[in-house]
Amino acid sequence: MTAKRPFRPGSRTNDPRPAQASAPPAAANDRAPESRYATDDAKWAAVAARDKQADGAFFYAVRTTGVYCRPSCGARLARRENVTFHTDSATAERAGFRPCKRCHPEQDAPGAGHARHTALVTAACRQIETAEVPPRLDALAAEAGLSPHYFHRLFRAVTGVTPRAYANAHRAERVRDALPAAASVTSAFYDAGFNSNGRFYASADALLGMKPAAFRAGGQAESIRFAVAQCSLGALLVAATSRGLCAVSLGDDPETLVKALQDRFPNAELVGADAEFERWVAQVVGFVESPRVGLSLPLDVRGTAFQQRVWQALRDVPAGMTASYTQIAERIGAPRAVRAVAQACASNPLAVVIPCHRIVRNDGALSGYRWGVERKRALLAQEGSEGDECGEGGDVTPQVTR
Repeated sequence: MTAKRPFRPGSRTNDPRPAQASAPPAAANDRAPESRYATDDAKWAAVAARDKQADGAFFYAVRTTGVYCRPSCGARLARRENVTFHTDSATAERAGFRPCKRCHPEQDAPGAGHARHTALVTAACRQIETAEVPPRLDALAAEAGLSPHYFHRLFRAVTGVTPRAYANAHRAERVRDALPAAASVTSAFYDAGFNSNGRFYASADALLGMKPAAFRAGGQAESIRFAVAQCSLGALLVAATSRGLCAVSLGDDPETLVKALQDRFPNAELVGADAEFERWVAQVVGFVESPRVGLSLPLDVRGTAFQQRVWQALRDVPAGMTASYTQIAERIGAPRAVRAVAQACASNPLAVVIPCHRIVRNDGALSGYRWGVERKRALLAQEGSEGDECGEGGDVTPQVTR
């Protein structure tokens, strides 16, 4: 009877993994992982055997797929000549490999991968915020010790926006903060990191919602029509620029609502409602009382690129339905940016029109609401009762003009 040839790591067979991995000698089990897997041959033997005891001691990567795994990963075994070994996940990622979606090697300790990635992105954000000129992607990636492609994906997964969009949003914030006290508009946008006036003025309207000079003067020369009405939820302030609705607020005291609008645009010309605007206010009141009827008024929504994406996702949630912050983060392609989604909801300037009241916690419990949790509860109850009366469907989403 011919003896079977022993399996040799690296040899090519129809099934490169042994049917059963023989238990290592007891002396080998007693050794520290670093010494047990000190050579590439020992590491390859552990990979071939899917040795769970090797997890954490090293990682292996496959050149042909660009993925790195734990030694015990259940994925099909690669050819030995395509495999490289790495001491930790950071080393593998610096070499340009991405984590396996099957064994999640970046999570070699509970929460370790997520915490490390968040720390890398946070450091990159601080670098962007403190740089006079927005850093290039390859420079940010090099500082994080990752390839540009992988860093770009990681940054977007954590923040919800690309590094460039984050830099643009930060520049816009710096411009808005600097304009009121700046000696000139030119000095403000150069100090914010814009390297040419052409680029600044091309994006100024979207960033500021008005001409830079008007914003610098606190909204001077900006005419904002407004009115305060009463609805089932209390006082309702509606305000609009020449572009469309810019504020819809709910509260108990009309004077408090008007004061908040004045603080937002201290030097703008606040104009009382005329006959045309009263019709706008009536439409908004009708929409608040019955959101399913829809709203056809134009909007002047001002916010960062990330906020705009969140607000649009909120408007895609139909009346009578709810979504969690986690679900919204996933819908905009930023599953890790749950806190940023919550902040965008809290910054919503258009109550009910942008329905942030339909966003709840993962367990369905009500979370905070800018205009009061009881109003949020009442809105959801009202929309639920409407759904029972008229059935699902028929929801008309208002048209975004900007």
